[in-house]
Amino acid sequence: MGWVNFPLFAAVSSLLWISSSFGLSKGNMKKPLMELVYLVGVGVFIAFIAMLWQELDRPPMRTLGETRLWYSIFLPIIGYLIYKRWNYVWILWYSVGLAILFLVINYLNPETHDKALMPALQSPWFVPHVIVYIFSYALLAASCLVAVKGLYHIYFGKIEKDFLKLADNLVYIGFSFLTFGLLFGALWAKEAWGHYWTWDPKETWAFLTWISYLIYMHLRHHHPAKRKEALWALSISFLVLLVCWFGINYLPSAQSSVHTYSS
Repeated sequence: MGWVNFPLFAAVSSLLWISSSFGLSKGNMKKPLMELVYLVGVGVFIAFIAMLWQELDRPPMRTLGETRLWYSIFLPIIGYLIYKRWNYVWILWYSVGLAILFLVINYLNPETHDKALMPALQSPWFVPHVIVYIFSYALLAASCLVAVKGLYHIYFGKIEKDFLKLADNLVYIGFSFLTFGLLFGALWAKEAWGHYWTWDPKETWAFLTWISYLIYMHLRHHHPAKRKEALWALSISFLVLLVCWFGINYLPSAQSSVHTYSS
């Protein structure tokens, strides 16, 4: 059991997520049964990650493809929690759609998943740093989906007065995890390289991401009536986040980064 089984598990989970989201959207099917189908899809993919972890004998968090696995499982979980809290069925479709997109990217871009783990990654901060970061990325992706939907309503319809409260809550939680990710990363860097912060290209973009969401929160706090500006700020912040996550690998500055662990 290993990466060769990825297409099967990804396909089963995707079908379960899509069928249950469709059933919940229709509203004429048994809601508890559809929710159970959704959660079974989550369980299937968690089982795959657990088996891959056991097969590799290390946390599957080293490569971009491996981090996309965590992203693809956190998004449906966050979508489900938002659905349960605010009863927004559309967020299920958006979060499941984004998760499946990342699964497809993984399928089309196979990587070498060996057991090797370089010394810098053999740190107790490795797992908590990656987990909290990817979880924050998933939360902030959900907030971006809210922003895109909000902008659509502003330009082509009418936005609800309290619509941004959902985005605010997602950003507050996501920002908290993002901050923990920064702190864990600094502690890890001190242990691995002897410095808490070196303005490495990856660290610089991580700081820019953190500042971008801080600007959004300040904008919401001091100018709550400027909803369009806030939604644009939230959308742009997510673009900065994407550059920090994997876009940095395609920039010339990546050649000098110590955060390159795979080709």
